Amino acid sequence: MVDVELRHLVTMATIVEEGTFGRAAVRLGYTQSTISQQIAGLEKSVGGAVFERPGGPRPVRLTPLGTVVLDHGRELLAKAESLSEAVDRFKAGGGRIDIGTFQSVSHVILPALIGRLRQEQPGCEIRLTDMPAEAPQIGELDLLFYDRAIDGDVEQLRLIDDPHLLVTRPGDLPDGPVTLAALDGRPIVGCHEACDQIWMGPATDAGARPEVVFRTPGNETILSMVRAGLGWAVLPWLAVYGADARSDKRLAVHQLQPAPTRGIYLHWPATAAQSPLAVRAIEIAREIATEIVAGLGQFGRS
Repeated sequence: MVDVELRHLVTMATIVEEGTFGRAAVRLGYTQSTISQQIAGLEKSVGGAVFERPGGPRPVRLTPLGTVVLDHGRELLAKAESLSEAVDRFKAGGGRIDIGTFQSVSHVILPALIGRLRQEQPGCEIRLTDMPAEAPQIGELDLLFYDRAIDGDVEQLRLIDDPHLLVTRPGDLPDGPVTLAALDGRPIVGCHEACDQIWMGPATDAGARPEVVFRTPGNETILSMVRAGLGWAVLPWLAVYGADARSDKRLAVHQLQPAPTRGIYLHWPATAAQSPLAVRAIEIAREIATEIVAGLGQFGRS
């Protein structure tokens, strides 16, 4: 393998552009003897002369070997420059980030998060992975949103407390809060069993035995079933807000008392060094969570 130093290739390319060793030395800020030493080192590495030196003020010319070296050398210099730019972008917060998510977060938190990241770092790459409803693994992800704390070698941040709400058709119940006991015997359109357990347990403790008549993992489908009169739904505030259900005249949204609440967590690997982009994403997620909490407060007062 030919052992060539990038600085020697830079010097060679500058000599070709300037025409003489002397002018190349001025441009690079070297002495002419330094330039000669670098080319001598390059020629030793490749095993032959790369320049014909006519002497005097006449410009130097590449030898056939020099042409081969410079052609491939320019490719190496371009890759080195690209690497340098990539490192600079990484340090500045660019690069790529892989995020695991689920539908409520995808509809409410992620649009704002991605928008702010791309505004700050237009060239960054963000890849999303939909996580399973049960037992998600952080794996190679940089960040993972989930509605429970996950086990493993991870750091975690509880972003918000997300209360569940009751969604019915207008006129099914008087306006205002509804007790969990009022769910007794009512047909319910459910989500995954693991998700529904967050509110089913407290409802059972309150003496209610709701009947789950249909299950679907899609919040929009659940709300469509409610509109069709197939049953009520108990959904987290993020899901109701993300679907804009409160402005839908075919639906009525009620607070539950007491309100079953899930946590929205952000996880990241505990053992891996975080990129600046991931660090900034966590900071932005905190900011968005603060805004959501304010929105929850307004909902409670309305």
